[in-house]
Amino acid sequence: MIYLRLFWEFFKIGVFAVGGGMATLPFLQDLSVRTGWFTSSFITDMVAISESTPGPIGINMATYVGYNVGGIPGGIIATLGEILPAILIVTTVSIYLEKFRGNKYVDYAFYGMRPAVCGLIAAAGWEIIKMALLRLDVFQATHQITDLVAPVRVLYFVLIFLSIRKFKKHPVLYIAISAVVGILLRF
Repeated sequence: MIYLRLFWEFFKIGVFAVGGGMATLPFLQDLSVRTGWFTSSFITDMVAISESTPGPIGINMATYVGYNVGGIPGGIIATLGEILPAILIVTTVSIYLEKFRGNKYVDYAFYGMRPAVCGLIAAAGWEIIKMALLRLDVFQATHQITDLVAPVRVLYFVLIFLSIRKFKKHPVLYIAISAVVGILLRF
């Protein structure tokens, strides 16, 4: 039964998470709340692992959750659930593409979806910022504004952000450096 549920949950995510892997984050947060399969900090770990491994982030995250919930079969089933909608949609679109090419309503639909996709990605980014840079649990306990932000993490975020913008090195370098820094500073 868990395998059927894994397939169905990730099939729904695959259908509606338009805009790539980061757009799956709001759906994963909802899935976490509804099923209890993983915590919000687990999502941060999933993002880190999915971003540092080859392949699309959404599929990597489906595999990761599926494996943690149902072992190897769960990983395979969740991954199939995530990718099946894309296979069906792309196959259908490719069959009818010539017929609808240049159709103004199809163009309008795609233009209308762009802001929604940006919103999904921005919402996912905000959730990652909350998990990585803010200490909401400490703030809720103390109600001290100074406890809201993790200053070392924010400083490190700014440092990495500026380094990426200035030096434009391969992302793997920043991921590897960050893993070492995380181990050394234990944050």
